[in-house]
Amino acid sequence: MANKKSEVLRVLDKVKADGRTSLTAPEGKLVCDAYGIPVPKEGVAKSASEAAKLATSIGFPVVLKIVSPEILHKTEAGGVLVGVKNAAEARKGFDTILANAKKYNRKATVLGVQVQQMLGGGQEVIVGAVTDPSFGKLVAFGLGGVLVEVLKDVTFRLAPASKDDALSMLDGIAAAPILKGVRGSDPVDRQALARIIQNVSQLVSDFPEIAEMDLNPVFATRRGAIAADVRIVVDFAPADARYRPSHEEIVRDMNRIMKPDAVAVIGASSEDGKIGNSVMKNLINGGYQGEIYPIHPSATEILGRKAYKSVKNVPGKIDVAVFAIPAKFVAQALVEVGEKKIPGAVLIPSGFAETGNVEGQKEIQAIGRKYGVRLMGPNIYGFYYTWKNLCATFCTAYDIKGGAALSSQSGGIGMAIIGFSRSAKMGVSAIVGLGNKSDIDEDDLLTFFEQDENTQIVAQHFEDLKDGRAFAEVAKRVSKKKPIVVLKAGRTALGARAAASHTAALAGNDKIYNDVLLQSGVIRAMGLRDLLEFARALPVLPTPKGENVIIITGAGGSGVLLSDAVAENGLSLMAMPPDLDAAFRKFIPPFGASGNPVDITGGQPPKTYQDTVRLGLEDPRIHSLILGYWHTIITPPMVFAKTMVEVIEEMRAKGIHKPIVASLAGDVEVEEASEYLFDHGIPAYPYTTEMPVAVLAAKHKWARGAGLI
Repeated sequence: MANKKSEVLRVLDKVKADGRTSLTAPEGKLVCDAYGIPVPKEGVAKSASEAAKLATSIGFPVVLKIVSPEILHKTEAGGVLVGVKNAAEARKGFDTILANAKKYNRKATVLGVQVQQMLGGGQEVIVGAVTDPSFGKLVAFGLGGVLVEVLKDVTFRLAPASKDDALSMLDGIAAAPILKGVRGSDPVDRQALARIIQNVSQLVSDFPEIAEMDLNPVFATRRGAIAADVRIVVDFAPADARYRPSHEEIVRDMNRIMKPDAVAVIGASSEDGKIGNSVMKNLINGGYQGEIYPIHPSATEILGRKAYKSVKNVPGKIDVAVFAIPAKFVAQALVEVGEKKIPGAVLIPSGFAETGNVEGQKEIQAIGRKYGVRLMGPNIYGFYYTWKNLCATFCTAYDIKGGAALSSQSGGIGMAIIGFSRSAKMGVSAIVGLGNKSDIDEDDLLTFFEQDENTQIVAQHFEDLKDGRAFAEVAKRVSKKKPIVVLKAGRTALGARAAASHTAALAGNDKIYNDVLLQSGVIRAMGLRDLLEFARALPVLPTPKGENVIIITGAGGSGVLLSDAVAENGLSLMAMPPDLDAAFRKFIPPFGASGNPVDITGGQPPKTYQDTVRLGLEDPRIHSLILGYWHTIITPPMVFAKTMVEVIEEMRAKGIHKPIVASLAGDVEVEEASEYLFDHGIPAYPYTTEMPVAVLAAKHKWARGAGLI
């Protein structure tokens, strides 16, 4: 390890001494050799005769490439000749490439012409790396050659990547079947490609100054893989890493902030309509049993509580201070919070970076760091922690306790979360606004919710991550224990970044988010309703023990739509074994459709639903059930709902717990039936075949990521 690092360091030191921002191809070969990345036989010629001599020793055919620090895109400069067949062509090609290079950039420093063994056959792929502002070092893989720019079929993972990460990348592109061999073509050597991905990811992790890297194309065959072209871009002045407290410090401080025994309200008011008044009323009327200290420059009492001029005048310990004062007064009050050794400040006021007041936000960040005060916000609605009856917010109180913890970067989305939760009677442990995220962000919340005994699932909305790598590292750990659902806004707003390599140009912001969230075991919601429904339903569903899903439906049309949704959500319809098929046929009419979906037809009485669902639950080969109900006179909606609850509770009494979701089609009575089913542990949805399947798929995705199936 030390030896290979010293080899790379020698190359990078020379590049830095020369004041360059990229490596030449021969330097790239040295780096690849050090890290076990296969590259062709090659050498650098300084003259036409030397080119001919090198080509002869390597063996024809060969490729000739310009070597110049100023010419990264060699093909565009006419700096590449392929298929050079003999010494004469090598001599002539040398002169041609030099002439083209001078024409392309007269000021370019030409170090010679690279003579390289010509590779052929196999599948062209790209392996690369890029430095993302939020996630840091990422490794990339996709189809290579000219196809990389046309198809942009590329996937990303955090570096360094594990072997499992690397292998998952081979299956993470749309063209994955090509790598496995199609229409008689050979499959590629997956292990060889995975090793290259791992080695590239380790290289860029070991050397932060490597900003971008391309191996394109890499020729992958059934016997191995070799990189035909290497491009490495460096940055010797990388951005400073974002400050991150230790895990122990985060847990210590977040526990006091989220579950305080004493709260100060800075800017408390007796006047209706003031934010400080609403916060005080929510704390008092919400049933919070801890100490509440109003802070006001002149009042002696607010809402029956003794008021103090400053937090420093409060005799007891304070765990968190809620700010309800204008932005211009925050810094001074925050210093007093720091001097009082209060671990958390909830900054409701707006008027900071979101309005252009970047310096004002930097000032409060500096104060927070100086005194060890964690900052939530600014520009937020506050937060709720229901298990302490804590409503540290100016919004309406919320008191339905449960296991779902939700957060939002946007205040408007926060209001939607509160409204949906209230409407659906969803039990929550916490609702948190993060706003500008001057300090506390999503990974701080994840660290708290990981060890919070009252939280079963975490659902988060955000527009960006201040430290995507920290989030991913925490999420990968937490998602093994509790589902994490994320709604990332801005999916289509950001395109590819302009950069000096193919890999960086392909690093569309949302694609990176998508792949890293997948790598971290996070469930991605594509819309707000999905986020909220997943938060509500996933704690209700038992964890599946396998991938086999069956559909039992009373309507053929619903069965088709449910099947579509199963495929679109990455679930697997079970191939029905003959004995199980025969068992289902005993309960359905001759004109019903067995197989999967099991179509019992619409005219069946409640007993048919009951018998088929009981069979689906009892057979251990079936892991999850999707029910498609059609409103009929023979089996009205509430009769269906109560029948289903009876059979499921019967099975639960026998220790059989399987995830079941239901889609109900019918008149308005299906709404009440859906609510009844949900209340009894069966996520059910009227008028939609998509939502119940999406919910079930989310549970399966979490179980896969957590290694439970």
